[in-house]
Amino acid sequence: MNILSLLKAAGPLLWVLAALSMYTIYLIVLRVQALSRQGRDARALIERTRATTAESGPAAALAEIDYAGADVPAARVMRAGLLRADRGPESAQAAMNGALLQEDAQLYAGLSTLGTIAQIGPLLGLLGTVIGMVNSFIVFSQTVSPTPSQLATGISEALMNTAGGLIVAIMAYVGRNALRARADLIALSAERVREELPTWLRPQLAAPKPEVTPLEFSFERGAESR
Repeated sequence: MNILSLLKAAGPLLWVLAALSMYTIYLIVLRVQALSRQGRDARALIERTRATTAESGPAAALAEIDYAGADVPAARVMRAGLLRADRGPESAQAAMNGALLQEDAQLYAGLSTLGTIAQIGPLLGLLGTVIGMVNSFIVFSQTVSPTPSQLATGISEALMNTAGGLIVAIMAYVGRNALRARADLIALSAERVREELPTWLRPQLAAPKPEVTPLEFSFERGAESR
């Protein structure tokens, strides 16, 4: 039997596994492209924003982010915090927490689907194996002396489905882990911003107001009396 004959003998379940493998490849490629767009290095922007916040305040830092036009999670989290900076570090922290939750949902999208495929792939292959063995036993029961080709039909169905299920599971498992590692690196940059930005704002809010010396106060009272 050639490969084409083996594929035909494997039964309809193998085509289900083939369709599942194509969907797995499509999902992996789609997520790789999405993470490539989101994974640009934001360290330089973070440092510029920190310096601008210390020198000129949150409004100038927000303008710096808008001017840079960086469409990455770290920039969006910083922007959410700076928009609420006038209400205090706690308010900025809450805004960044909400923004980070949205970013995590986008970064890790599709990974649960790949995890599910990695789990059900071997189960579908096992189901095909059982069906193939059942067909082999049917041949035994209906034929006094079955030929090797008759037995090979059921055995090939069993083995081809087992191999197909393992291939799908391996692709989904490896792709999921690689995408998760990439998403973790991107999320780490955004989490760093969430932890550090409130410390950038506290010196701005805690800046002491200019005090009036006794001499200046006496001069002002004298000027008012005149």
